[in-house]
Amino acid sequence: MAVSFKQLVKDELRSLVELKKSERLWHIPVLASLCVGIPLLIGLYFNRLDYGILASTGGMVILYLPSSASFAQRMITLVVCSFGLAFSFGVSIAFSFNPYLSALVLGLIAFTAHWVTRYFQMKPPGGFFFVMIAAIASSMQFDFNTIPTRIGLIVMSGMLTCVLAFFYSLYIIRKGKFTQETTSLATNPYTKLVESIIIGAVLAVALLVSHLLKLEKPYWVPISCAAVMQGISLHHVWQRSIQRILGTFIGLGVAWLLLQVEMTALTVCLSIMLLQFIVEMLVVRHYGLAVILITPLTLFLAEAGTAMTADPNQLIATRLLDTVIGSVIGLLGGWVLHNQQVRESTERRIRKTRVAILRK
Repeated sequence: MAVSFKQLVKDELRSLVELKKSERLWHIPVLASLCVGIPLLIGLYFNRLDYGILASTGGMVILYLPSSASFAQRMITLVVCSFGLAFSFGVSIAFSFNPYLSALVLGLIAFTAHWVTRYFQMKPPGGFFFVMIAAIASSMQFDFNTIPTRIGLIVMSGMLTCVLAFFYSLYIIRKGKFTQETTSLATNPYTKLVESIIIGAVLAVALLVSHLLKLEKPYWVPISCAAVMQGISLHHVWQRSIQRILGTFIGLGVAWLLLQVEMTALTVCLSIMLLQFIVEMLVVRHYGLAVILITPLTLFLAEAGTAMTADPNQLIATRLLDTVIGSVIGLLGGWVLHNQQVRESTERRIRKTRVAILRK
């Protein structure tokens, strides 16, 4: 028992420092930094950095560009995902006037995003960014008159991303620089349904908890929760939870140091582009190291308009609390998600309900 525990500790420590091999091309990190950075720079040029920040979140759709597919498949996937992001944002912001309704809508979007991405066997990030943009929209102050403008910014950002992906795909297909994708194993349709129900319910609870606690930025909790629950097993969920909390703690230290430097709006925008590039290089190799830089990246994206004037100590303490709450909820949700008894019991009930409905 002592030997196995010692080996377990060694394995966990190794996972914290081990860099995985990846065949991912460096082109995608460059493309991601451009898709996020160009809207920021355009917004800065027109003195509407708030618009640029919102539009930059739509640029995250570039991460759904298939690494090995025909030109048509690449563009169709990206256009559909762009529409999905805009739809998730639009529906969520339309119900942001009520915390209970917004939590319910986030749960439905998380359910749909997970089920669709699992059905089409999409690679990570899967449904994460649909949930992220929905959580951000759910936490925005409701203003009916600004809803069309905000949705338009997401749509235009998606269009810009598709244009950049169009020319990149022409180049990459012509050069024949593909990375091979492994085909996902087929899973029971009831399993997909149960997973989607659990994820939707947990994320709805996460957003509701953040509202009930009256947190300043409620979306941080469900985003942290969704990131942790992306683990493919309970052990992976546990690892992600530990890595996210430790990575966030260190990352907040990095962010605190950066906030001590006198930064202009342009410097913040360029820092976001650089951080986005490094994060995309690291995230497929070591999640914990990536989180260290994801933390200042998301902090700058969320607080770009006030990062130069806000109190760094208060900002850092608030974000750490949000992340810990979200990670703990994600860990509990991950336990339910990967609990065999819960899954089998839920699947049996769904089967019985389906049979009863068909008999009628």
